[in-house]
Amino acid sequence: MTDTFANPWTPREDIRITSVRAITTAPEGTALVVVKVETNVPGLYGLGCATFTQRWKAVETFVNEHVAHLLIGRYPGDIGDLTRLIAFTGYWRGGPVTNNAISGIDQALWDIAGKRAGMPVYELLGGKVRAAADTYLHASGRTIDETLGDAERLIEEGQRFVRLQQSTPGGGGYGAPRVPTEYPDAPYRDGWSARDYLRRTPALFEAARDRLPANIELLHDVHSRLTPKDAIWLARALEPYRLFFLEDVLPPEHWDRLPEVRAASPLPIAVGELTTSFTDAARLISGGGVDLIRSHVSDVGGLTPAKKLADLAEVFGVRTAWHGPGDTSPIGAAANVTLDVVSPAFGIQEGHVYNEATHDVFPGTLRIVDGWLTPNDAPGWGIDLDEVAAARYPAELSGHDAWAAGVRRPDGALEAP
Repeated sequence: MTDTFANPWTPREDIRITSVRAITTAPEGTALVVVKVETNVPGLYGLGCATFTQRWKAVETFVNEHVAHLLIGRYPGDIGDLTRLIAFTGYWRGGPVTNNAISGIDQALWDIAGKRAGMPVYELLGGKVRAAADTYLHASGRTIDETLGDAERLIEEGQRFVRLQQSTPGGGGYGAPRVPTEYPDAPYRDGWSARDYLRRTPALFEAARDRLPANIELLHDVHSRLTPKDAIWLARALEPYRLFFLEDVLPPEHWDRLPEVRAASPLPIAVGELTTSFTDAARLISGGGVDLIRSHVSDVGGLTPAKKLADLAEVFGVRTAWHGPGDTSPIGAAANVTLDVVSPAFGIQEGHVYNEATHDVFPGTLRIVDGWLTPNDAPGWGIDLDEVAAARYPAELSGHDAWAAGVRRPDGALEAP
């Protein structure tokens, strides 16, 4: 009887996967999920990012209970076959839990491939077309003055691209400190108002252009909360301030309206961090609704599909701006930068400054220097995982649940978080 989980063809070398497990750690308080794939070759293993921080226990269980047994004994060089196997054995495929699990495997196998070849992953993908990736970081504050002060700090540290987010009243503000409500008599007194947000945001960027150096590129994240008409109004109101991009103007339920928003917008439109499949992201690129694709690489299945998306973006004149905040592990950040330096379609890279505890857990974690991220030249990702250090930072359930439950309009209706 044929063992359907055995290698379907004779491997080139006698290298076999012996262990697959998810490791969760939270050195900054945010759960990071990393998959470790070990082989029968002493010291040869790979690491991949599988971080879905809001549902990390689901990903951890998926990897350990549903994926590992599919891969034990298989040849680690068959990356495409192994990741497709994981996708197809579940029958109902796609979604962030499945794709993060696949991403963890995919990136870990690329790490192994690089180590076997003695090359960084970027050389396996054809080599560099640029030396490093320019990044943006986030400036925020309760007031315009606080926000711009934070931006000036980042500029002094070498950033040329800065995302600006100012507090809006109530519990639903995004990307900036919480401030008291302005709706004390409303049915939901701590509500968030899109109209109030639309009133405040142009004033922030008017002040920014008066105060910040003219060569600094400014960005802004709407966080998927506007109607198509309001998105067009905001883009036109921000036109004088020359934003590098305006991000996530519509919720994913209305992405079919993105082409009309983009056609009417004088600013580049960046969308995609909520894509949860390769096909979702590919349709954004080919559908004419985005100028920059923002997918979270682990949510679309890892390095392999993201490289395909970068190639597709090049064909359609779209640029990449991979999602890369603190809920991307250092392994995921390394995958992002690898894609950045090998793709002609690169636009900008979202950055995150990891704390020293994260550097202890993940030796080799990349650091932003003068606004630039440069991939490691060591084989694979050039990043390791200290499991003893990781165990010192156990993960808790995400606080996002409690926050999202309070993102409501003044009338009490839930708003997209």
